[in-house]
Amino acid sequence: MSLTSERLSRITFENVIPDVFTREDVGASQIWLRDFSFERGKHYLVEAASGSGKSSMCSFIYHNRNDYRGKISYDGRDARSLTADEVSGLRCQHIALLPQELRLFGELSAIDNVRLKNNLTGHFTEEDILGMFERLGIADRAERPASQLSIGQMQRVALIRALCQPFDFILLDEPVSHLDEANNLIAAQLVSETAARQNAGVIATSVGNHLLLPGKDTVHLKL
Repeated sequence: MSLTSERLSRITFENVIPDVFTREDVGASQIWLRDFSFERGKHYLVEAASGSGKSSMCSFIYHNRNDYRGKISYDGRDARSLTADEVSGLRCQHIALLPQELRLFGELSAIDNVRLKNNLTGHFTEEDILGMFERLGIADRAERPASQLSIGQMQRVALIRALCQPFDFILLDEPVSHLDEANNLIAAQLVSETAARQNAGVIATSVGNHLLLPGKDTVHLKL
């Protein structure tokens, strides 16, 4: 398949284990050392204790890292066989990522962090972006440098930025760890609505406070 044009329907793990876990007991994991597929259009909550490899899993899917054994494939295409152009297409058209560390530019305003990506994708209008800031309760922080925001506010900015592209799957690594229940619910609704418009899959990780996704399948990464 061409990862620059067709829709991505399935991400499959076959007997995958991070290199650092090869000498460890992964317990009753539903992903490590198992055959497991994430399917487009579904919501997944990946629950894991700290240090169980959830951020590694996201990095493997996003093709940031390949320090694992086993096979990860995109609609049957081995991840290790992708060319540099195909990896770029994967990230631009098929898989969006909100990393746990957020990766905002502290010297830029909150809204310029979002514009930086949206100017490349043209995915949302300025009105759309401002509407998301308003909806998530951070409209009054839009022009402030990201370095001056609280962690919870940064999470909401990074979430908006992650949504500013077409995607078949969105990876959200502990996206609401610093949000209260009310803001968690608003964030979950925004993610669900944006994903539904594209019939996209949502993969959110959690070690405690989890994204309140509707109709989710809960998957245990490592028990």
